[in-house]
Formats: sequence, structure tokens, C-alpha cells
Amino acid sequence: MPPRDRLAPRPVIETEVIHDGMVFDVVAERVALRGDGSAPAPGEPAADVVRREFVRHPGAVAVVALDDQERVLLLSQYRHPVRRELWEVPAGLLDVSGEDARDAAARELAEEADLTAARWDVLVDYFTSPGASDEALRVYLARDLSDVPDGDRFEREDEERDMVAEWVPLDDAVTLVLGGALHNPSAVSGVLAAAAARAAGWDTLRPADAPWPERRVEG
Repeated sequence: MPPRDRLAPRPVIETEVIHDGMVFDVVAERVALRGDGSAPAPGEPAADVVRREFVRHPGAVAVVALDDQERVLLLSQYRHPVRRELWEVPAGLLDVSGEDARDAAARELAEEADLTAARWDVLVDYFTSPGASDEALRVYLARDLSDVPDGDRFEREDEERDMVAEWVPLDDAVTLVLGGALHNPSAVSGVLAAAAARAAGWDTLRPADAPWPERRVEG
């Protein structure tokens, strides 16, 4: 069988919220790393119990919007932690309770790019930084695009207010990624995944409602 990531939680003995943030929390957990996944019995040495600090994140979605000329929409947005304006694909948090991930992606596409899509597929899923955060991110491919009517457009604020949009041919976007010009992880993974899916005749695409068991796993 080929390698496949699997759910294998270890017992969490204690959880402490170090920072209760606006978007994400920073937590510390004492976790038992025993090979059999069991917690130490009372009186047993706790040599396998370690403390791990990480960001607890609601998760996110991103959208590779591909038009009928096979151009990808990229948006320039300032990202203060890295002090750079990054070219990205539309993306956003899963911060609306009960909202379906595809619906969240459609909302972000409309809010950030003034676009709707009639066709949705899953390109790729990944953890953004699994050694430091539990954030899971799903990248969708959106096609059959249409403009949001002027009267229904979202009023963007803060960093999103001054975003610049650029339509880039998919092949050129791949060259930008591999040449080190693009660094946003959703853009990098989404562009490469879109190119790989196209090369396979789009046969690798998964339906928009494909299972996403990695999302918000507790334990």
C-alpha cells in the first residue's frame, strides 16, 4: 500500500490556553507519546510525557479561480508578520459556525475577487505548519466564473481594501512559483496542484463535498 497519513492521536493529559487571541489561540498540552497510544498509569514514569505548544486555528479555505483562458487570479495583499506584499489566491478562515467549507470558499471568492463560480472541485488539502499549528486548509478549483453584480459587491476593509488583482496564465504562474517569485503557501500548492490536475486531464480532481476528516480533529 502507498504511504497515507492516518489519524493517530496520543492521550492529552493537560491543556492550557496560553493566549486567547482574536483569530487563533496559543495552547500548551502535555501529551503522552507512548508507542501504544496509552497514558502512563498512576505511579509510572512520565518519561514519554512531553509539553507541546502550538497555535489552535479554526482552519481555512483557498480558491484557485481559473478562467476560460486558463488564467489564475492572483491578489496582492500586505502580510505584516513577513513584512511583504504577497501574491495570493482568494482565501479565508472557517470562522462562521456551521458553514460548509465550499460555501466558505464561495463567500471568500465573492468578497475578495467579486466573482462567483458555477463549478467547484477540490485540488489539494494540507496542514499549513503541522509542527506549530493545527490549521488545516483545503484548496478548491473554481471554474465557469461570473462577476458579482455591482450592487451586491462586498466592501473590503483593512489589508483587503487595497488588494490588486492580476490574471496570470497557469503556465506562467507555475514558472513564478518554481522561480521563487511567489511564497504564499495556498498560491504555491494551489498553482502546482492545478497544473498537475490539468496535465492529468483533470482526472485527479475530487468533488467539492469530498470528505475532509483532517479538519478540526480533537484529542
